[in-house]
Amino acid sequence: MHVLALDPRNRGLVLVSRLVLLFGFIAFWWICTSMKWLSPFFFGDPVGVAQRIVTWFVTGSIFIHLYTTLIETLLAFGIGTILGLGFGLWLALNPFLAVVADPFIKALNSMPRLIFAPIFALWFGLGIWSKVALGVTLVFFVVFFNVFQGVREVSPVVLSNTRMLGANSRQLMRHVYMPSAMSWVFSSLHNAVGIAFVGSVVGEYLGSEKGVGYLILLAEGVFDINSVIAGILLLTVFALLLDTAVSFFEDHLMRWRPVAGQTVGAHA
Repeated sequence: MHVLALDPRNRGLVLVSRLVLLFGFIAFWWICTSMKWLSPFFFGDPVGVAQRIVTWFVTGSIFIHLYTTLIETLLAFGIGTILGLGFGLWLALNPFLAVVADPFIKALNSMPRLIFAPIFALWFGLGIWSKVALGVTLVFFVVFFNVFQGVREVSPVVLSNTRMLGANSRQLMRHVYMPSAMSWVFSSLHNAVGIAFVGSVVGEYLGSEKGVGYLILLAEGVFDINSVIAGILLLTVFALLLDTAVSFFEDHLMRWRPVAGQTVGAHA
């Protein structure tokens, strides 16, 4: 999700508002569980969750699980993005192939990819590659459809004018197609971050020896809700960090894009 640009003077207010919202929710959660309005057995409690996270990091038991899940996620995110970008550009620039492949792509996209998790486990074993394969199938279609649509949305007038100026195919790709597609690509990458984590964690659920999803599965088996929530929070934090990294590259590579709210050529 692309957030509208704010006046720099309001950034402090935004940060304070977010912190108030976060700590307000935690306080409400703690009051509800401590007053027994909500059962800590089913809903956990923030103190217990915090203690569990601290214990994991102090003992170091969490690092192997975090490392495994992050590697799976990054590989699925990277491979799925590259494949989605490549195939999206290829088919968007080849209308005949796009028409031929259209029913097959729609059929593959309509399949619930999570059902392939046991098949990938059979093909690639219980190591990281079965989780990576599942994540790639989830990320690929998100990126593919956005890139495909982005290239197809290029204005015919812009293409005609660029060709009139003598641009060759490589120059059209660099100066017309790629800029048009990149806006759609980064829009899809923000969604793909969370989807890559879903693929890794679901794969760990169905068969693994390590990973945060595996840790959560063990906690669920003994009804340890605090460990379940702690694992979910860790995944959420790292997903936000990866999404922040995507936003950083987006701001760097999309500097040419007008900032929302600015008027081009406005005069005082």
